[in-house]
Amino acid sequence: MIYRADYIFPIDREPIINGYVEVDKEGTILSCGSADSLDTKGRASAEYFKGILIPGFANAHCHVELSHMKGFFRQGTGMDGFIQQINALRLTVNREERIAALTEQMEQMYSAGVSVMADISNCDESFECKVSSPIYSRTYLEVFGTEPEDAPQILAGAIELQKKAKQMGLDAAPTPHSPYTMSPLLNRLSSAEGLKSGYISYHNQESDQEEDMIRYGTGELAEDYKARGCSMPPATGDSALKYFLDNLQKEIKAPIEGRVLLVHNTVTDQESIDEALKVLKSPYWVVCPLSNIFIHRMLPPLDLLRANNLTICVGTDSLSSNLQLSMVEEIRCIQGHFPHIPLEEILKWCCINGTCAVGAEKRFGSFTPGKRPGIVLIDNINWERMELTKESKSERII
Repeated sequence: MIYRADYIFPIDREPIINGYVEVDKEGTILSCGSADSLDTKGRASAEYFKGILIPGFANAHCHVELSHMKGFFRQGTGMDGFIQQINALRLTVNREERIAALTEQMEQMYSAGVSVMADISNCDESFECKVSSPIYSRTYLEVFGTEPEDAPQILAGAIELQKKAKQMGLDAAPTPHSPYTMSPLLNRLSSAEGLKSGYISYHNQESDQEEDMIRYGTGELAEDYKARGCSMPPATGDSALKYFLDNLQKEIKAPIEGRVLLVHNTVTDQESIDEALKVLKSPYWVVCPLSNIFIHRMLPPLDLLRANNLTICVGTDSLSSNLQLSMVEEIRCIQGHFPHIPLEEILKWCCINGTCAVGAEKRFGSFTPGKRPGIVLIDNINWERMELTKESKSERII
């Protein structure tokens, strides 16, 4: 089967104008190139699509089990307000409805072109759906707990959940949430446990409130924790990312192996980046721009990340902090605020980088012969500016 389009973005090479991609019956990539190189029979049999064809997306940060929260949350509350809403609203819908909501979103993501997902789970509600879904998911079993005496029991619960996931055929391991929702002990123990699998995901420097709490023990987030009687991590005077890295090195000697997803990075800075590159061998810098706008009215410093040649990935976060789980909407947001970043570069973030972050690059992420990444159409392109428009949408072709 041969598919043609105005442009092909193979991801592993330059975009191809008037290109084609050829696959076998199982969807394995056979070849990719200029349609002008096809013979007469190939040109006649090729199916043409108006727009661009790309390999399946990698959603590098999602909480699909929070899909039942769509439309529940107020925007612009900051992290303290967001946490209050999560605590109040998380279990307002019964288990069956929660599973139905996440199943619907998984199906929609697949239809819109997501082939790979880095998903955060706090329970087993998404496991059956992931097993049956054609989306490859790596599941990060996120733990919380501000009291150090609770750390061993909390981690033991995550390890039991990991055993269940593995019995069902899912790649899963414990992972820490963030510096402010965990005791230093739980933070480093869960990180070390997760890195036994080679993968962790960590909410990093998502807000000024997080930075204020870790650096100085002050701010709205710190006051919320004090009001609830929760223990707080020590004020270090350093960035939240340096705190995490210093804490982790009490368990594992640097340079630390494993693929570490640092998620959000909304208020990261050069000092933090330098520290991460000294300590971590394979950091992946995940941005979720629409979630950051939803909660904080902020965006990550993408030009700073690019200036440091970091491996950037893109995620949607959850329907508690987003209006939709759409990679196209995230791309449109990035282009709207950073119009100088080429579409080719953004698509690399959305395809191969996220795929590598979860260790699925042998099958997904590019139109490299031998892979089976899926083929996705994005239509209604502004060709003059090579940008998505308000009418652009993504649709899975195979």
